[in-house]
Amino acid sequence: MIDPRRIGAAGHSVGGASAATLMAQDRRVRAGVNPDGDFFARLPETGLDARPFMMMGSAADHGPGNAESDWQAAWARLDGWKRWLTVSGAEHFSFTDLLVLAEQLGLADPAAPLPAERAWQHTRDYTAAFFDMHLRGMSRPLLDGPVADRPEVEFQPR
Repeated sequence: MIDPRRIGAAGHSVGGASAATLMAQDRRVRAGVNPDGDFFARLPETGLDARPFMMMGSAADHGPGNAESDWQAAWARLDGWKRWLTVSGAEHFSFTDLLVLAEQLGLADPAAPLPAERAWQHTRDYTAAFFDMHLRGMSRPLLDGPVADRPEVEFQPR
C-alpha cells in the first residue's frame, strides 16, 4: 500500500525536473530529488511550500560557477530544507546505473573519470539518506556536510 504521508519524487535528468514540477503542483509529494537535470520550468516564486528538495549533479555541469546551469535560480527559490551537491569527475549518466552496466560489458565512458561504481554509490547513498530523513524521520549525518571518505562530493554553495 502507498502511504500518502510518505510520497517522494526523484528522477534523472528530465525526471529530476519533473520531480520539482510535480512537487510544485501536488502537495502530496513531500520531498524531491533532482539528479543532474536542468529544471526547464522555473520553480514558483513561493518555492515548494517549505518541502525538502535535493539537487545532485556533475560539478562541471551544475557547479555554482556554470552560467548555463539553471540550478542557481532554482536554489534561490527553494524555501525548505535543501541540499545542492556536486560530484567531481562525474558526467550526466554517472547518476544512473548505465555506466555500471556498461562497465560490466567492458565498455567505459572516457568522459567520466569517476569510476562507475563510485558514482553509483554516491547516487544511491545520498538519495536513500535524503528520503530516509524526510519521509521516514531517520537521522542521516551523511547529509550534514562533507565527509572525508567522499572527497568527490561537494556541498554547495560554499
